[in-house]
Amino acid sequence: MGAVRTKGCVGQVDVRGTVAAGWEPVRDAFLNNFVQRGERGAALAVHHDGVAVVDLWAGSRDVDGTEPWTADTAQVVRSATKGVAAVVPLLLHQRGLLDLDAPVALYWPDFKAHGKDRVTVRQLLAHRAGVPVLDRPLTLAEAVDLPTATAAVAAQEPVWEPGTAHGYHAHTFSWLLSGLVHRVTGRTLGRWVADEMADPLGLDLWIGLPDAEAHRVGRLGPVEEVEPPGSGALKLRPKRSVTQAYQDPESLTRRAFGVIDPKPDENDPVYRAAELPGSAGVATARALARFYAATLGPVDGAPRLLDPATLALARTEESAGPDRVLLVGTRFGLGHMLHGPACPLLGPASFGHPGRGGSLGFADPDAGIAFGYVTNGMRKTVTADPRAQALVRAVRAVTP
Repeated sequence: MGAVRTKGCVGQVDVRGTVAAGWEPVRDAFLNNFVQRGERGAALAVHHDGVAVVDLWAGSRDVDGTEPWTADTAQVVRSATKGVAAVVPLLLHQRGLLDLDAPVALYWPDFKAHGKDRVTVRQLLAHRAGVPVLDRPLTLAEAVDLPTATAAVAAQEPVWEPGTAHGYHAHTFSWLLSGLVHRVTGRTLGRWVADEMADPLGLDLWIGLPDAEAHRVGRLGPVEEVEPPGSGALKLRPKRSVTQAYQDPESLTRRAFGVIDPKPDENDPVYRAAELPGSAGVATARALARFYAATLGPVDGAPRLLDPATLALARTEESAGPDRVLLVGTRFGLGHMLHGPACPLLGPASFGHPGRGGSLGFADPDAGIAFGYVTNGMRKTVTADPRAQALVRAVRAVTP
């Protein structure tokens, strides 16, 4: 199935890239996001059975500018970074270097403070450790200094008994995973990703953006909340919405998303260069899709990342039900979000991670699909952005 070059212009939208025969409806859905949903700049890539079938980009690289998005434009992907970072402990386990059922304190002795001595690696990855907040928020300078930040999360008292519930560790996941990986490998997580995954696979993906690549990264910004009638956008209505909880300074929601104070500017070069695997990764859509394709099997001669047993772990549910931070029912595996009402992916086997405001990366072993979507237009959505969902629906409709 050969890819064909596509160039379509509707109004001011010029869609470029390639799409394989039979996958044209995905290109149409991508275009419709610009026409109907207020998209400003974005890219989409899809692999099927290890072969690239969609590679598209359009709009401006800066949400508030006119310079066109190009084939190598990258963006901050927010929490979609978590899906990449979560493969690191899976690979360490696969290599016999990390026991998922061992206490985190076996590798990181300082973590045992305040009754966290029995928190297992599995619980930490599944957002069950009970430390989504810090008693004192960190400044940006403290947050990007890994010794300072990991010491803070190690010293934090849990806000629920670890293992008894789950809640999204929106920012503290960065330091929990960084602290663990550094103590197991002797390398920072960003360095490990570069050495063991990004460089061997040829990925334009960084957790800690190098200065030499900064010129490729576009500017993020808010876009208008636009949703056409009858689009099927997900609307979760918990008893107390995330928006309402975020307005309450004492809520776990507000505290979890506010552990860096003041809120960092994601266009700040300091933030982009930080090795924050929960929120500050930078990638192209092509890199996200290729990364997830490599979790499923070989890609262009490069060996697969996950063996069958580890791939089964990646898609296995570890947490499900009411989320103490997001206030809706969520499903997590070992660091990845799993398919469900709060995070609709392709199907029951899917695993990956959205980025708050839009971006999304995931794999579906049953369908052989790997998906990467990157945008510069940030909406208020946390896990189910309507633009990403429109693209997922289009992929689902044409997947053989």
